[in-house]
Parts: sequence; structure tokens; C-alpha cells
Amino acid sequence: MNILQICNKPPFPAVDGGAIAMNNTTQGLLNNGHEVTVLAITTPKHPVIHDSIPKEYITKTNFQTVFIDTSIRLRDAFFNLFSKKSYNIERFISVNFTKQLQKILLHQEFDVVIIESLFVSPYISTIKSLSKAKIVLRAHNVEHKIWERIGKNTKNPIKKRYINLLAKRLKNYEIEVFESIDGIAAMTKVDENDFKNLGFKKGIASIPTGYILNVKEDSKQTEEKDSIFHIASMDWLPNVEGVDWFLNKVWPLITSSQNQAKLYLAGREMPDSYYTLNLPNVHVVGKVKSAKEFYLSKKIMIVPVLSGSGMRIKIIEGMALGKVIISTTIGAEGINCTSGKNIIIADSPQDFAKAICTCLNNSDYCDSIGKNAQDLIATEYSNDQISRKMISFFEDLKAVD
Repeated sequence: MNILQICNKPPFPAVDGGAIAMNNTTQGLLNNGHEVTVLAITTPKHPVIHDSIPKEYITKTNFQTVFIDTSIRLRDAFFNLFSKKSYNIERFISVNFTKQLQKILLHQEFDVVIIESLFVSPYISTIKSLSKAKIVLRAHNVEHKIWERIGKNTKNPIKKRYINLLAKRLKNYEIEVFESIDGIAAMTKVDENDFKNLGFKKGIASIPTGYILNVKEDSKQTEEKDSIFHIASMDWLPNVEGVDWFLNKVWPLITSSQNQAKLYLAGREMPDSYYTLNLPNVHVVGKVKSAKEFYLSKKIMIVPVLSGSGMRIKIIEGMALGKVIISTTIGAEGINCTSGKNIIIADSPQDFAKAICTCLNNSDYCDSIGKNAQDLIATEYSNDQISRKMISFFEDLKAVD
């Protein structure tokens, strides 16, 4: 098959969960003998770093990008209130991107066009006007669900009302998109069921992100004792919300009994306010050179996500590296894991703190959870296995007139 993959940010280098998911799709399709063209939006938050992209990748994918300034502008956001359009989506619309997409479609025929996230769906009409390809929404999340959950956790009444408005408009837009696509590749079974409940009746499958398996690494030689870590892109609101909850509600419970414990906060776009935190044994690292090396250097991974949707790629990465992971139910949503076997689920501050303290005091327990997590990824989430499922889904869609 000849496949066009349209991305809302550069998938390479894979610097966050969304980019990792997109890049794994690209690599899986290429490894299975299919042709892939990648067209990506670059933004102020997600620029393209040409020097870090191998020539082989550019050649294999005919990698192309178009810059769109998606910065939030108060004036635009204000006037958007008087329309019925989703401001989240409007920021990704660009004449230049449309022209580049038209150029590609006029010179190539595609069997499938992958729309990576709802944010590039405004270009579906352009695709349909120039191509007979099947259009598949790769739904990384149920976008409106994220904002509904954030709104539910928001205390400020004015902010809460605005967030609920964003959620309502995103929901309406998601439902409108159903009519113009041929299928949805959802990240999780939970998301698949959500889309069905919203009225989507065409081809749909839950296809998680895979992990590109390498030779197993022995993390025990490099782990720092009594270390706890969080790593995530901190330009995503649910990550900030979760870390704030952990720092305010959970960390005081841990430090009161575990004075030796150290917490490390890593990730790109770290808010400036975190660097001035005056909390015991909290180390704000920010962006790290190698995420894998950072994972391997620490012992206990936390995923305190309270909102969100879709699948946490960082959990898949942590599991593959044998980390013991403590997550909320929402954080682990969509991953076929079992609390107490290959992950630990805790939703209240008390349970979260208790789980961390148990892990700090029982190294064998940590090792057992981490080993089982590693086995889970090897058996259910290898990228080759996931890619074959994706290809099969595309072939089924193509068979439908």
C-alpha cells in the first residue's frame, strides 16, 4: 500500500508520546514493506529539528513540513467565543499547509491517508477532493473527553465554564468529522467504545501504540536508590494537573515517613514555576538528553494523571525497561495491565503514597512488578505485532466499497 501520514507535529525525532506513537506507526508500516509519505505541521512548541533527522528517514518517508503558528492569542480566543467553532481546531488551519497537501495529492495516488489526531482533520475536504484513498483518523485521544475531565477538576467557576465550552465544541466537531472519514484507529478499547457511543458506525478498531523492542537492558546497575521520577511533556495540561496534585497531596505524605526519598521531575516545556519550588528532596530536571537513560537511572515511576484520554506512551516505555510504575486508573487507561502484577494502581493521595512507600521498602516487590511489566510489553505490545494489526485494519477498509 501507498500511505500518506498527516501529522499534527513532527513525528521525528520522537520527543513525546504523540510523536513516538506516530513514528512507531511510520516505522512499522515501512518495515512491513509499505510506502509512507509523511507530511507534518510544525509549530512554535513543536519545531522541526533538521539536524537530528537522519537522511535515511527523509528519503524513505519523503518527509515534508509546513509551519503553522498555533500560539494562543487572547484576541482570537475572545472573538471565537461569539462563533460556534472550536478554537482548539481553528488554530491548526493554514492556507500554506493546504497548498502543500494539494501538491502531494496531485503527484501521488494513495491507498490510505492517516489523519494523526483530530487537529489535522480540517484538511479532510482537501483530501477527498483530490484522492480516492480511505481516510483513517488515528485517534490518539477522545479529545473532548480530556477537556470534560479537566473541567470537572477545575475549581474556578469562570475557568470551569470556559473549559466546558471548549469541551462541548470539541465534542460537536468530533461527531461532525465522523461523516467524512472511513475508519477510526483508536488507541484503546475505552476510546473505541466512546466513539461508538457517540454514533460512529463505520470501521473502527482499538490499536494501541507498540514499542520497538531492543536488547533488554539491565537497569539494576544504574538505578539510584530511593528515587521516584515523573517524565512527560509538560505542555500538556493533564500532565501539569497531575504533577500539581502529586506535589500538593501525595508528596507531603511520603516525606513525613520516608525522609530519604527523592523525587525527580523531567520533561520538555517544564513550567518556570516548578524551578522555584521549595519542597524537600524535589529535583526539577526539565528536558533530558536521553529519556531512556533517565528511565534507567531511577527506580519508581509515577503517572498521576487525573484527566487525559487515550494511552500513556510513557507507561509502555517504562514497562519495556522493567520499571515499577504507580499510576492512577485514568493514567493506565487502555493498557492491558493488572494492578499488583505488572503495575500498581492508586487513585487517592493516601493509596498513592502507601504504594510508593511499599516500593521504597521492598526492592524484591519492585523487581517482580518490573519484570512482569517487561514481559507484558514483549508479548502484547511489540511494534511489529501492533503494525500487523494496523495493516490488517487498513486492508479491511479497502475491501469495503
